[in-house]
Amino acid sequence: MQATTNTYCSFVQQKPKDDHHRIYHDTQYGFPINDDNELFGRLILEINQAGLSWDLILKKQENFRKAYSKFNIKKVAKYSEKDRERLLSNAGIIRNKLKINAAIYNANQILEMQKEHGSFQNWLDHHHPLSKEEWVKLFKKNFKFTGGEITNEFLMSTGYLPGAHGTSCEIYKKILELRPAWHTR
Repeated sequence: MQATTNTYCSFVQQKPKDDHHRIYHDTQYGFPINDDNELFGRLILEINQAGLSWDLILKKQENFRKAYSKFNIKKVAKYSEKDRERLLSNAGIIRNKLKINAAIYNANQILEMQKEHGSFQNWLDHHHPLSKEEWVKLFKKNFKFTGGEITNEFLMSTGYLPGAHGTSCEIYKKILELRPAWHTR
């Protein structure tokens, strides 16, 4: 197999080890996530990135975690109008009503998936492997604010779609070792 490069991989190699892009690339991007709350959190971040830079989202990542109850699906699913107002007035996150409403709606959808499949991760695993187009159709059917690019980035960043790292990237090799066998199907 010919080694391929990835523009994000190349971009972060120019960054110092303590840069937020470098840390994300080396420790999170493309790595499998085995916790439903963390999967939900990644979905929130990807949704909030729409129309904005990933740099901004990475800088605000911890603010999102605090604002959205540490990405606790059960808590977010119960958010009231008062919680929506709190989020809309929080300058530490993206204050977009559609994105906030999508997070609450999506939390409720994930709770239903957990009832049926045991976990959000199991729901994803049940549908894997699908093409990007099939994933987008499935996400649009089940979630709010999940178009093609959001769905693609969410799935790449969690290891369900290839492309997070070029094959010549040292992180690519680490991720291969962590992936369950079904990811290579």
